Amino acid sequence: MLLSYFYDDKLAQASYLVGCQATGEAIVIDPARDIGPYVQAAKANGLKIVGVTETHIHADFLSGAREMAARLGAVLYLSDAGGPQWRYEYAAEYRHRLLQDSDTFRIGKLAFEVLHTPGHTPEHMALLLTDGGSAAKEPMGIFTGDFVFVGDVGRPDLLEKAAGVSGSAEQLGRQMFRSLARFKKLPDYLQVWPGHGAGSACGKAIGAVPSSTVGYEKRTNWALRHDDEQEFVQSLLAGQPEPPTYFARMKHGNKVGPRLVQEIMAPVQAEASISTVEAWTKRGVVVDTRPPSLFAKKHVPGVINLPYDKSFPTWAGWLLDDERPVYLLADQQSVPAVLKDLQAIGLDQIAGVMDLAVYELACDSRFDSYAEITPKEAREQVQAGQLYLLDVRSQKEWEAGAISGAKHIMLGYLPARMQELPRDAPILVQCKSGRRSAIAVSLLRANGFSHVQNLLGGFDEWVRQGFLIQQ
Repeated sequence: MLLSYFYDDKLAQASYLVGCQATGEAIVIDPARDIGPYVQAAKANGLKIVGVTETHIHADFLSGAREMAARLGAVLYLSDAGGPQWRYEYAAEYRHRLLQDSDTFRIGKLAFEVLHTPGHTPEHMALLLTDGGSAAKEPMGIFTGDFVFVGDVGRPDLLEKAAGVSGSAEQLGRQMFRSLARFKKLPDYLQVWPGHGAGSACGKAIGAVPSSTVGYEKRTNWALRHDDEQEFVQSLLAGQPEPPTYFARMKHGNKVGPRLVQEIMAPVQAEASISTVEAWTKRGVVVDTRPPSLFAKKHVPGVINLPYDKSFPTWAGWLLDDERPVYLLADQQSVPAVLKDLQAIGLDQIAGVMDLAVYELACDSRFDSYAEITPKEAREQVQAGQLYLLDVRSQKEWEAGAISGAKHIMLGYLPARMQELPRDAPILVQCKSGRRSAIAVSLLRANGFSHVQNLLGGFDEWVRQGFLIQQ
């Protein structure tokens, strides 16, 4: 048997290729939309991908299950356990098998048993794996998806908070409690292969270790130490991070079937021109992918700054939508990776790309800039109330401590709440380190707020300087 692990560190998403080397067949579990790495790994190991499955209808990325069914002819193995409203609408287009609790299927000599594990979502299933090519008669591990993570469990509140399904959070929390009771009965030696690692918004305290065992989770996972259902539900719902707004779009896309990658139109490669960028700002959203320090010194008015780093897909999902065209200012060499990251979260409408050489042009009066000031420079103005201080950190960070006088709007909610901000007063934006606040500054300036500055070093530097905060 072959088990290969794939991990997207930007989305903190794990997927797996499991192959039977005796028959040369393989299946992929929870695939990303870009199926190339799985195809290459299978080929390198003399395997053919004949099946694809996913533990649930994902909310944080577009699945590659439909892509594999269409391009490779892989059989879809999908949950049918959540009721009619949780069925995959595209499954009938391809060879498929719908699965209920206790169902089994085989890939070569590998046997998979379905466990219906509602809690994160109603249709969620986990998969027990038994290697029939060995002497073992019992399963060796379980693919838990967003059910059990290392040190945490899947959050039950996304349907209510992101998709507007009223009352579902508590109901799913109680289902999670019962699913975990079933998990506790599994043998301690079983390996646990989860669907996410640290940094995913699908849990609140996910560990960074890629795998675990049932026994270890029984000993260390906070969620498995609760015996009272009501206390468990209260603990599970408390302190969950803000659900990204794009999660509802991902749910819908994965249910109806993501567009096939070959159907996505390639963006126009534009020549470097300030006039072109200015025209783009009137048609859609122009995204500059440079570091904030460079953007602050020189950029075209109306452009927003989403630095191309580990957090890029997350903030792109929060702050961009799939209705308006997106234009990219990016380093030519990074364009393929940027496009792949955007496609992973369903942002396929990239209308144009321009090389960042546009910023190598001679300085032009149409360029803009904004100020970045240190806590030392800002302290007196903040204390005197001369600056409107905007804190764009998460709710959890805000509750742990804030600069006196600050107003709080988490960065992801800023586009919908700009009307709350004064247009006739200077605004100073801060986050933890100054990076998220730089994105916020670019958003505000692109939307007509002219007197906006960024706090260098953010809250952390403010505290390091020994300045007062409120707790």
